[in-house]
Amino acid sequence: MITIENVHDFPARARSAFVTIGNFDGVHRGHARLISELVQRARDAGVPAIAVTFNPHPAVLLRPEAAPEPLSWMEREIELLKAAGVDEVAVFHTGPWLLGLSAREFFEQVVIRQFGVRGMVEGPNFFFGRDRRGDVRILGEWCEESGVSLHVAEPLTDGGRLISSSRIRQDLTEGDVAEARRLLGRPHRIRGVVSHGAGRGAGIGVPTANLEEIDVLIPAEGVYAAVARVPDPCGGPPERHAAACNIGPNPTFGEQRFKVEAHLINFKADLYGRTIELDFLERIRPTRAFAGLNDLLEQIGRDIELASRIVQDVDPVRPVGEPRNTD
Repeated sequence: MITIENVHDFPARARSAFVTIGNFDGVHRGHARLISELVQRARDAGVPAIAVTFNPHPAVLLRPEAAPEPLSWMEREIELLKAAGVDEVAVFHTGPWLLGLSAREFFEQVVIRQFGVRGMVEGPNFFFGRDRRGDVRILGEWCEESGVSLHVAEPLTDGGRLISSSRIRQDLTEGDVAEARRLLGRPHRIRGVVSHGAGRGAGIGVPTANLEEIDVLIPAEGVYAAVARVPDPCGGPPERHAAACNIGPNPTFGEQRFKVEAHLINFKADLYGRTIELDFLERIRPTRAFAGLNDLLEQIGRDIELASRIVQDVDPVRPVGEPRNTD
C-alpha cells in the first residue's frame, strides 16, 4: 500500500501508471468491472495499474452527519482491490491539505505532477476537487491538453438499476443480505471482537460469540445464515464454520439492547477477546419474542438446521480437522 499524505511524495515505481481514483467502498461488481478495464489498458501500455482511494471517506470530514456507514474496512478494501487485479493501491490520508484543493489544483498538482499519470479510467459519476467542482467532462478536456489518456467506463447495471454502494447499503438495512451478496459478488462481511455477554446462550446449550467494536454496516435486525471466519493462531488461513447469527435485542428475556451474536455450529473453542469475521449469506427470519424458553429453543434448533443447509448450498465449509485448500 502507498500512503499519500501530501502533494509531493510518491514512489517512483508507481509513477507513469494507469490510475483510477475513487471511493471503492465494498469493491462491488461495478467497481470490479471498472478495475478490469483499468488493468487491461495498463497491460496494453506496459505500465502498472493503480487504484487510488481515500481514508477516511471525504464525507466523514466534510459532512460527518451524512457520512455513509462503510461496507468494508480499509485493509479489506485494499485486499479486494488487489484481488481485482491492480498492481498497487494508493490511499489518500484525507485531510484539509487534500480537500482544500480546487479541481484544477488537484489535476495539476496531484494527477500530473505527483502521479505523472499515463492514463486514467473513471466512471461517469466521478467528481474531484473542492466542492466536487471537477467532473469527467472537465477531466477529459484537461487530460487531452496534457496528453493523458482518459477512458470513461460504462456503469454496470442490474435489473435496470445501477450497481452502487448506496444500493447495497439499502439492501443491507432492509436485511436482504442475499441481494447484497449478489451485487457485491461475495457475501457482506463484518468483523468484531468477541466479548463476554450474559452467558445465557451457553446456559441453554447454544453458546454464542457476542461481537463488539464492529466498524462496518451491520445488516437489519434478524436471524441470518452466515459463515464465521476464525483466525488461525499460527497465522494460517482462517477456520471457516457455519453459523446462525442473531442481530438485535432478545425480547423473550426482556432485553432490548442491540447485539450481534453468532452461534458457530459444532464449534467448541474459547473465542473471548479474539476478532472474528462473519460473512452473511441469507436472512432466515425477523427477530421476535417467544412465549417461553421451550418455544425459543425449538425455534433456535430450526434456525441452526436451516443455517447449516444454507451454508452447505451457498458456501460449503468443512468441519474442523478436515483438510482445506481455500481459506
